[in-house]
Formats: sequence, structure tokens, C-alpha cells
Amino acid sequence: MSTWIPLTAIDQLADGSYERFEFDQVDVLVFREGQNVYAIEDRCTHDDSGLCGGYYVNGTIACPRHGAQFCIRTGQALSPPAYEATTVYPLRILENGLIEIAFDA
Repeated sequence: MSTWIPLTAIDQLADGSYERFEFDQVDVLVFREGQNVYAIEDRCTHDDSGLCGGYYVNGTIACPRHGAQFCIRTGQALSPPAYEATTVYPLRILENGLIEIAFDA
């Protein structure tokens, strides 16, 4: 069963940008593309460093250390030196515009 946790309002995220959120067990990047939002773990699977600060364009984020690219929708590693996907988290947008993230309980 998943636990839904409020993050922010969608209008607080600029279109084409992302924001980092810290939780007890994991740090997450939340991306906004139009009215769609996506969340992945802030972790490059190549060396366990953070993806925050990496170049984000056209649905991909590049690791700021070694340039490995990840799909923000699926978490899939798109280029070396990373070969494993990073974790993706479900999001939902409530009627009032609040974004919530789900973690397995």
C-alpha cells in the first residue's frame, strides 16, 4: 500500500524545470513539463551521486559528474557510464493543484 505525501502546488514549479525534495530515506527530483509532472530518485546509478544540478532538456537529465543521461518519465539510463535505471515515483495532481508523491509503506 502506498502513502501519499504532499509536495508543492503545480503552479510553484516553472514549466520545463525541476525541484529537489528531501525525505528521510530518499531524495527526489520533481519535473514539470506543461501539465505533466514526473519524479525520479536524485541518484545516478553509475556512482550513486546526485542528479540535481544536471542539465535538463527534452525529458532527460544528465548527471553533473559524468554526463550519464536518464529519462525523467521512466528512469531508464539512456547513456553510459550508467546502465541501470534510477527509481521512478508515482505522482498525482489534486483538483486544487497540489502535487502528491507516493511511497510504498
